[in-house]
Amino acid sequence: MLVGSIRGLRGAPALLCRAGPNRASLSRRTLRKGGPLTMASKGQGNKAIVARKANRLIHEKSPYLLQHAHNPVDWYPWGQEAFDKAQKENKPIFLSVGYSTCHWCHVMEQESFEHEEIGRILDDNFVCIKVDREERPDIDKVYMTFVQATSSGGGWPMSIWLTPDLQPFVGGTYFPREDTVYKVGFRTILLRIANQWIRNKSALLESSERILMVLRSTSRIRARGNETPPSCQEVMSKCFQQLEGLFDEEYGGFSEGPKFPTPVKLRFLFAFWALKRASPEGVQALQMAMHTLRMMGFGGIHDHVAQGFHRYSTDQTWHVPHFEKMLYDQGQLAVVYAEAFQISGDEFFAEVARDILSYVSRDLSDKSGGFYTAEDADSYPTTQSKQKTEGAFCVWTSEEIQQLLPESIPEALEKTTMAEIFMYHYGVREDGNVAHMQDPHGELTGKNVLIMRYSLELTAARFGLDMSHLKSILSKCRAQLYESRIQRPRPHLDTKMLASWNGLMISGFARSGAILGEKEYIQRAEQAATFLKNHMFIADSGKLLRSCYGGKEHSVEQNIAPIPGFLEDYVFIIQALLDLYEASLDQMWLEWAIQLQEKQNELFWDQEGFAYFSSEASDTSVILRLKDDHDGAEPSANSVAAFNLLRTAHYTGRLDWIKKCGQILAAFSEKLQKLPISLAEMARALIAYHQTLKQVIICGDPKEENTGKLLRTVQSTYSPHKVVILADGSQRGFLYKNLSFLSSLKRQESKATAYVCEKFACTRPVESIKDLQKLLQS
Repeated sequence: MLVGSIRGLRGAPALLCRAGPNRASLSRRTLRKGGPLTMASKGQGNKAIVARKANRLIHEKSPYLLQHAHNPVDWYPWGQEAFDKAQKENKPIFLSVGYSTCHWCHVMEQESFEHEEIGRILDDNFVCIKVDREERPDIDKVYMTFVQATSSGGGWPMSIWLTPDLQPFVGGTYFPREDTVYKVGFRTILLRIANQWIRNKSALLESSERILMVLRSTSRIRARGNETPPSCQEVMSKCFQQLEGLFDEEYGGFSEGPKFPTPVKLRFLFAFWALKRASPEGVQALQMAMHTLRMMGFGGIHDHVAQGFHRYSTDQTWHVPHFEKMLYDQGQLAVVYAEAFQISGDEFFAEVARDILSYVSRDLSDKSGGFYTAEDADSYPTTQSKQKTEGAFCVWTSEEIQQLLPESIPEALEKTTMAEIFMYHYGVREDGNVAHMQDPHGELTGKNVLIMRYSLELTAARFGLDMSHLKSILSKCRAQLYESRIQRPRPHLDTKMLASWNGLMISGFARSGAILGEKEYIQRAEQAATFLKNHMFIADSGKLLRSCYGGKEHSVEQNIAPIPGFLEDYVFIIQALLDLYEASLDQMWLEWAIQLQEKQNELFWDQEGFAYFSSEASDTSVILRLKDDHDGAEPSANSVAAFNLLRTAHYTGRLDWIKKCGQILAAFSEKLQKLPISLAEMARALIAYHQTLKQVIICGDPKEENTGKLLRTVQSTYSPHKVVILADGSQRGFLYKNLSFLSSLKRQESKATAYVCEKFACTRPVESIKDLQKLLQS
């Protein structure tokens, strides 16, 4: 897709903290990623594989930038060197933005960026810059806003042409190298833009300035005067109605396909149910969320052999996924599945949460304690293969399964083998179970994506097995398939470690550990939080860093100009530290959360229009300071910030932070009132703001059994609008210093005692689990 107004254009254990700015669709296709040896794409004839001299990106740490380090393009990282070159030579900038596990980024690389002629056209006419959108979400957001505002959509790879002053004038996403019936080719676009820059540069500059003025005016999110947050009831009801209108009653989710995991929507439905438990709407909200989670857990989007969740399903039934696995999905889904268990007591949801955390611990964890970013969708089918295909690491032929699981099960009817039981339960077919319409490029022909076709009860009945025996058989089958699968060539692993996504994953481990009573999950969260403090936090300035990288050495190295943290890094880590305090009750994490909250207020708060900017004001290369207004695959930073302010206020007594929360909600009030489904996490924060949070205070020694029982009651009971406080009597501790009223709360008859306080008043003390549960659910 091409946008803009140009005449003639149509339609491992070492960590490396990333050097900073001064150093710079859904169908499948086969492709080969770049590397030390890269294959030139086919032009008029076949070209041999040639070793190419590395470009400037070879000095970068981003896996995405390194993938392009041997392209025949004179790539620059984002930074002053490239900007100065564009100014000096009076050339437009070609900016390409993507990320290392992006399927269509790989396609465009193979088709265009590895092509010698395209490389010459780019170098002769443009200054070419590559940006990893995960490293620099601020740059990505500015130019994606331009693409979305001047076209019908966006996506990656993002292709933008800029003036030497960094103002966009033409943009799009993926382009094929040559013209097609449906799309103008990349070669044609490059030549036309180069021609127009020479002939009509003044018109381009005028158009660019006009577009930028519009973006500045339309992207401003602000509260007017003393505007107050919108009505909780109005927003809550409309958000539920919008979700209900999109709900797929048969398969769950909120679209026909593609279907993405939507933790922010599901958590809103849980909060909605908690307030309206007895009403038909409340019952429906809970049913919608639980059915979606169950169908996702059964589906092919859930990796039944190697665990974790793929990025999204390409179809309505959650069957055939885009096989990429993202850390941010794992962190959020672990929380929502643990909460589903907390609400329902259904062990299925707890098993899925454990499954996610097992995958992350095994495959996305660095020895330092940090978490990696993603696993790619594409890999080589065999060690002899020359091309990567999507899903090769994950799919199976029926023949493979029969060979791997030949053992007979004497107790089953008709002397059944393990393979027959497994294939029946997971929908494996002799000719493959992927329909042609789900596989337009034939990459999955004859292959099977495992999907739980039948319940355990039906499979047990079909083969005459009792449930415990069936579970044991299926577990053994999955283990054997896993051992076979890890012998295959693995997909690319993006070993970048992002502060924000590590925060989401810490919340996943901490919340799941507290709810499920699993201490090792809490310990894993503490290990990751320690990693962040040691390697991605500058104690002298109190600032966070954006990213670090896994390497081959055992030492930790920081480069001179690291990328500073963005708003999302602060809010997700603050949320994680609050979750970790409530799980571990170690006040160290709470103190650091408050410190980061104060620094966040200093760096990002908009004093005039309220709410937080996504980036600091200090980077002049970012032409717009924006406020994200969409809760999508990740919740928007302001949505999480609003909730964090409420929680931190109740740990510190800082009432001005509650006021700040209200100002955020007021700034986003128009969208909350008109389209709350797009801000489901902020709608959840709005509920908490109007309902006020409960301070659930347990007075007692954490080593005593009764104290532990009361704490377990709090952690195992779903009550979304609360903060947990352990009042252990240490008067010099952080909480006693900040909440003076804690000193007046005493244990009753030397027993562990619970108080529930809200709006500056506390309930009578209770000592029994039953009484505490009533208070939590009232």
